[in-house]
Amino acid sequence: MEKLEDNVIRTKIMKANKPKGNKSTELALIYLFKELKLKGWRRKYKLIGSPDFVFLRKKIAIFTDGCFWHGHNCRNVTPKTNTEYWDNKIIENKKRDRRINRILRNKGWIVFRLWECKIKKRKIPKKLREYLLD
Repeated sequence: MEKLEDNVIRTKIMKANKPKGNKSTELALIYLFKELKLKGWRRKYKLIGSPDFVFLRKKIAIFTDGCFWHGHNCRNVTPKTNTEYWDNKIIENKKRDRRINRILRNKGWIVFRLWECKIKKRKIPKKLREYLLD
């Protein structure tokens, strides 16, 4: 019974903590945009899935995905406590990401998901560069 109460409390706490974004990763991407002299991007544009950046004229949505939260293989680390919860959480995040990608693509958007580790290493996918510099 105690475990169930702990889970209910944890769920309440997690729901109360609204995501604030991954500021350092987003700032790193902004610096790259400025370095490439890219214009026309918007942050926090109201669009399904809440992309971190959009280029309205080109209909490009960019998500900066944290490696832990979105299950990137560079961080094969599951917390030692409550592993089942975290495994399920990440699986559900991946499913949601795929669903959002599909919805946006069906509406004519080009979707890019950039990994936190790649942004920090200043790596932007070649295909995204081509779209943005076109």
